[in-house]
Amino acid sequence: MSTDHGAGELSAAWDDLIVALGRARDAVDSEVLHAPPPSERGLAEGYRYLLGFTFSAIERAFHENPAFPYFRRAIQPVDKATIDNADALYLSAAIDGERTYRIRGTVLPQAPQYIIFETHTAYAGDSGSLMELSPAHRMITGSLDSDELRVDEHGHFEILVAPEAPAGCSGNFVPSRRTTESGTGTARYLIVRVLFHDWANEVCPDLQIVQVGRDGGHPAPIDVPDAAARMRRVGDIVEGQMKFWNEFYDVILEAHGDRNGDGLTFMPRNGLNAPARANLATGGGQNTNVYSGGVFDLAPDEALLIEATVPVEPAYSGFHLSNLWGESLDYANHQSSLNGFQAEPDDDGVVRYVIAASDPGVPNWLDTTGLQKGFTSFRWTYLRDPEQLPEISVSTVQLAAVRDHLPPTTRTVSADERAANIAVRQAHVQRRYRQY
Repeated sequence: MSTDHGAGELSAAWDDLIVALGRARDAVDSEVLHAPPPSERGLAEGYRYLLGFTFSAIERAFHENPAFPYFRRAIQPVDKATIDNADALYLSAAIDGERTYRIRGTVLPQAPQYIIFETHTAYAGDSGSLMELSPAHRMITGSLDSDELRVDEHGHFEILVAPEAPAGCSGNFVPSRRTTESGTGTARYLIVRVLFHDWANEVCPDLQIVQVGRDGGHPAPIDVPDAAARMRRVGDIVEGQMKFWNEFYDVILEAHGDRNGDGLTFMPRNGLNAPARANLATGGGQNTNVYSGGVFDLAPDEALLIEATVPVEPAYSGFHLSNLWGESLDYANHQSSLNGFQAEPDDDGVVRYVIAASDPGVPNWLDTTGLQKGFTSFRWTYLRDPEQLPEISVSTVQLAAVRDHLPPTTRTVSADERAANIAVRQAHVQRRYRQY
């Protein structure tokens, strides 16, 4: 009879985990693994980014259980990634798409601007391969958003998640199985995005999920084979995520230069690509979104002026800055994002944004936090296809001459007002991600 109590098996799994983390670490500075061009700040952020994936992978590997799911924060300030939306609370729950789940929730009087529930067959990036950008590998089997969600007079709601709707079902329902020309997909994750506009007043909803029939049950205790498998999964997740997103930014978005030889880049330097519906070929994203993105690359005395005309009002809109790892910039302590509630349109209805490292004293300034180069991204959420998509124009100007390019009615934002706005942001982010 063995007397090591599984110590050898667990030690071997630990060693495999460390080796996998070492391979993931290579993605911080390896050109072969599509790392961004190195800089002192970029490398420091890269190691933080790597450890952010490690943080989330530990939770995912050891606590995701489709039989006993819960909503975990899929992205938060300690593990930002995927060019995340500064206005979003991202939640994820592991599910078995062949089973039935019930979500219970409450939206308080000051509800978020927008909520969407989506069932996904795979967790974006886990595979480590761009092959997952194919309907055969990743699909959304169903979704339900604020426009469709039925909520009672007390703010309560229930959502049923199942392979197919039961007979007579007339309430909130999200299918966890879907058949298309590419085949049949069965969901493994329920992804929720909660989007905020009014950071001073909107409140996170209360959400719980349970697999029907498991109420009051107990998961099995962890054993040696299970712990070993979960340790190895931590390494697999981190390695897959690092490799996938590096390659995605470099090859698909062409963030570091032309990769397909057409003389252009999908994410243009100091420009924005044409607004387009979310699609899997360019990474997927929230299925009700229209996206536009680019790369800013600015000297300290330069600014980027973006003019946005939006003919059809969306349910949500936001403009955000990220570093080249896809981490949103520090939106709690800097005005590095602006949404449709926060941004101020001019008298002609055009919203003019200024991206710069120093404050030009205008309302719609986005702070690069001193970063020379990073991602810009627009998101507009539409409940139905709009007749006209937003129109964007971009120009690089001297920071000292910004006001020469803005309407004369553009007001001046004082240092005190800017500080007050930052205080609102800081308080909101603490509420959104509170640890108790």
